[in-house]
Amino acid sequence: MNEKIVQWSDLHLFLAVAREGGLSPAARATGSSAATLGRRMLQLERAMGRELFIRHDRGYELTADARELLQQLTDVESRIGTLTARPVDARQPLVKVSAGTWTTLLLLRNHEALSGSPPDLKLRFVQAEDILNIPRREVTIGFRNQRPTDDHLATRKLQRVEFAPYAVAGAPERWIRVIADTPSARWLKRIAGNDGVCEVNTPRNSLDLVMVGVGIALLPTFIGDSEAELQRKGGTIAELSHDQWIVTHQDDRHLPEVRRAIDRLCSVLG
Repeated sequence: MNEKIVQWSDLHLFLAVAREGGLSPAARATGSSAATLGRRMLQLERAMGRELFIRHDRGYELTADARELLQQLTDVESRIGTLTARPVDARQPLVKVSAGTWTTLLLLRNHEALSGSPPDLKLRFVQAEDILNIPRREVTIGFRNQRPTDDHLATRKLQRVEFAPYAVAGAPERWIRVIADTPSARWLKRIAGNDGVCEVNTPRNSLDLVMVGVGIALLPTFIGDSEAELQRKGGTIAELSHDQWIVTHQDDRHLPEVRRAIDRLCSVLG
């Protein structure tokens, strides 16, 4: 069995971060650097097989597991030696994956292949059109439309993403517009103006509407072509075509669970 050991030194630093609410104040309290504390907290999460913090620019928010751990450590802090060298089963480590609406939908449709058989990863999918911060460990793996320039990030290039208009047979020749700050939404607004049979505020709803024959939706071809009922209503939109990159932190790229996740993600996305 693959076992990892929880060290009291990491638990001691956890207490400081939990009580101070972030890395910078905990660094002042412990004499360690914020960077060191960040690495040690990530190491503790991996060793325990639990997510302890929700990382924000404003600080470190405790998860339910972290609040429970804080209470346990507080109760026995005077006898902390009993908590050292505790083995933890980490056969299904957590890997957090962030992607936009369409990539997340494709990944969810392939969840079984991504998790392994039998499952050896616990995947958490975080759908977000905004870019989440990998260096701050908001997520483990992310997808980007441009190659990042941050030296702390490792990247792998995926297939090119293309967009085209889709509709079911017999649907009216009217656009379904997405009200969002995305390249495809801006392109459609420029082409169609304020005309449209229906407006939605999330891209996923445009797929729901086009599938029931409301009008024409602008979709990535890896989604539109996968729906047997949909037909292309024109060619791909050249100015919306872009490369896609899978991204993780340089320090994480060689972790077995991250390597497995990236290999499987690439097999799905190409």
